[in-house]
Amino acid sequence: MRHDAPGQAEPHEPLIACHDCDLLYPMPSIRKGEKAFCPRCGALVLERKSHGIDYTLALALACLVFFVEANFNTLLSMNISGRVQTGSIFSGVRELYLQGYWEIAVLVFVVSILAPLVKILCLCYVLLPMKLKFRLPKSIQVFKYYEILHPWAMTEVYMLGILVAIVKLGDLATIEFGLAFYSFVALMIFIAATDASLDDHEVWERLEASP
Repeated sequence: MRHDAPGQAEPHEPLIACHDCDLLYPMPSIRKGEKAFCPRCGALVLERKSHGIDYTLALALACLVFFVEANFNTLLSMNISGRVQTGSIFSGVRELYLQGYWEIAVLVFVVSILAPLVKILCLCYVLLPMKLKFRLPKSIQVFKYYEILHPWAMTEVYMLGILVAIVKLGDLATIEFGLAFYSFVALMIFIAATDASLDDHEVWERLEASP
């Protein structure tokens, strides 16, 4: 449902700014499943997700499980003329470093391991206590870190690199996927689902309202 935000604000009324045209106007009051659009340019400024915080928390916890499985199991096994080699996400980063590509190794470690892990932990740190009706210290700062890390958690880019390598090695070796590969695919899907289901405005409102 479309809701255009009004143009006048009462004193001390919460305000919201359009991300496209920077128009400042009162925070629209909408229900779950509804959207508010900018009265000037028509851009989407606020959306109340139909799912609650519980749904997003469940997805975040699932992400944490898949992350552990993806990083502590075998990613791929390659059989080249009877010689079998196995690899994991960590071993790929290590090999890049040992071959002198330390800049790429650091980048891969950050975007495929560190950033996704910290992002998931930040979300669990905020949402789990919220579900249990209390707030941990520095929750507001932690949720800010979550939003900062959002563009840095690029699991899909790492998966694209894996698929390119598989295509190039397909004629030279027999490749078998390990548990970590399927877990990493699930992690990529669940991270996207978590981001899509999160109502950040609701989280901010609850954080500001809690003592």
